[in-house]
Amino acid sequence: MKIHQSAEDYLETILILRERKGSVRSIDVAGELGFSKASVSVAMKKLREAGYVRMDEDGLLSLTDAGQEIASRIYERHRLLTEFFVRLGVDKKVAAADACRIEHDISEETFAKLLEHARRNTISKE
Repeated sequence: MKIHQSAEDYLETILILRERKGSVRSIDVAGELGFSKASVSVAMKKLREAGYVRMDEDGLLSLTDAGQEIASRIYERHRLLTEFFVRLGVDKKVAAADACRIEHDISEETFAKLLEHARRNTISKE
């Protein structure tokens, strides 16, 4: 099933906030992304219905296994691309913004080769 970039961004944000804060609410996602609470509420409802997110009775968000898989894949791409661009000399903020755009569109093949390249160069420097 193809998932839209905006849904990937929401899932990635939930993952990042959970790592940073331990628990996540819709208001946290809204604040992180700069979106209205209403917009995030609509998105969370769609993600719950699609089976990517759960919300408990206290309003805490968690990722389902399917949501976790997507969020982890996108976040791994984001981190690697950001680091790659920074090592090329790109400003960290610019690198992160560019990585955020590219992480959704880069092919599996190209990302795998970038990852292979990064691992090869990291190992050779140790």
